[in-house]
Amino acid sequence: MKKIYVFDTTLRDGEQVPGAKLNLIEKVQIAKQLEKLNVDFMEVGFPSSSQGDFEAVKTIAKEVKNVAITGLGRAVKEDIDIIYDSLKDAENPLIHIVLGSSNIHMSKKFKKSPEQILQMGVDAVKYAKKYMPQVQYSLEDASRSDFEYIWQTIEGVVNAGATIVNVPDTVGFALPETFGEVIYKINDRLMNLNPEVLLSVHCHNDTGLGTANTLAAVRNGANKVECTINGIGERAGNTSLEEVVMGIQLHPDYYNGYTDINTKQIYETSRMVSGIMGLDVQVNKAITGENAFAHSSGIHQDGLLKSKDVYEIFEPETIGAPPMEIILTARSGKHAFEYVSKALGYKIPEEQLMPLHKKFLAMADEKKEIYYNDIINLLDKENVTKEKNIELWELLEFQMSINSNLPSATVKLKKGEEVVITSESGTGAVDALYSAIIKGVNLPIQLNDYRINSLSRGKESLGKATVEIRYNHKTYNGKAIEKDVMKASALALVNGINKMLLSN
Repeated sequence: MKKIYVFDTTLRDGEQVPGAKLNLIEKVQIAKQLEKLNVDFMEVGFPSSSQGDFEAVKTIAKEVKNVAITGLGRAVKEDIDIIYDSLKDAENPLIHIVLGSSNIHMSKKFKKSPEQILQMGVDAVKYAKKYMPQVQYSLEDASRSDFEYIWQTIEGVVNAGATIVNVPDTVGFALPETFGEVIYKINDRLMNLNPEVLLSVHCHNDTGLGTANTLAAVRNGANKVECTINGIGERAGNTSLEEVVMGIQLHPDYYNGYTDINTKQIYETSRMVSGIMGLDVQVNKAITGENAFAHSSGIHQDGLLKSKDVYEIFEPETIGAPPMEIILTARSGKHAFEYVSKALGYKIPEEQLMPLHKKFLAMADEKKEIYYNDIINLLDKENVTKEKNIELWELLEFQMSINSNLPSATVKLKKGEEVVITSESGTGAVDALYSAIIKGVNLPIQLNDYRINSLSRGKESLGKATVEIRYNHKTYNGKAIEKDVMKASALALVNGINKMLLSN
């Protein structure tokens, strides 16, 4: 079984997303998290593009020691010189050269003949080899290139000293079957030319096939994959690292391979990149989306409560994500309702289950989602017996004072018979509100993430607030849906805290 090397380009290709520009401190922070993730290669910038990129590559090359560090450049001496200067302090440096290989690129972008482009590539690799032993050559737009020209180029750059050849699907044009065939033929010839050279792929997601094309390439001989966290990147993005890694982990025999990725760091890395770059992860995103392990269908909930593997192919803990979540909605059946009630400490008599479930459904029809305090209020109102005295926090009321200098918030919280009123100021309205709540519950909670989204249109639209908190090295999510976004924000935090309390 072969090792599949993972090349992360979040800090180069991923940063090319409009509005996602990172400063040096942020780049270093993400780089160190990628080191924890245990990627094999890390592309951290295009050093000839700006002084800022040069400094970022140079700094990360000094600070990150357990990952091969690379910067991207064109097939010209000036770019290669700058890459060398930025990487010369790296423990394990790699020079990455890119040059077009399709007729479209050669005739319209470079206005040169195929022979001239091939010679440029060979000369660039020879020049780069004078500086460093590891050189990667990428054939930009390879998926729209003539196959024999691709091979002619690969043969030329390998003979010139390239240690990695990269076959990109630069514009997401490829199809898994045909791309796999191309990689198979290249791999077959490369094994005869130089079996020590790594065969890499870099797929974009313009038609939603980035992961499929990458895995097809792995199946057909590629032993290095270029990816980004959350699939971010130019246009529709790159191949998603977490999807490829988990695909290989779930089917190692099919792909005849494995990666050295520390999967327990996937969720943390995803959230860090999302938070620092200000790019939300799609809620139904595979592996790392908010709903990836959330279940609201009654049939699914029933199956999961009988055995997790009925509807989950791996546990959330595998990627370091919070545990499976049962979302109570109007689609939830008796089993899920009874399960949550029991978790909250209540024992529902058999004869009361059906009538109580009907009342729950009536409540759920009025609200998009039901939270723990909704169930507690319903069961207390119906005098259902409590087996365990589990006390959770309830938001009774809150008041905001908003001004340009110092926003402040006062909250009234209740837990069992205890009522707490606290006030705090903050740098913004949400900061003040959350500071008051955290002070009231008196726990060392770390706020990891906060997001607000509109769920409908118009001034009466519903707002959904989502928070992620950390307590005792564990992560918990909370959310709430209300017309008042500040109320939704407050309830989301309280719901997250309650989930934490219930878990512990």
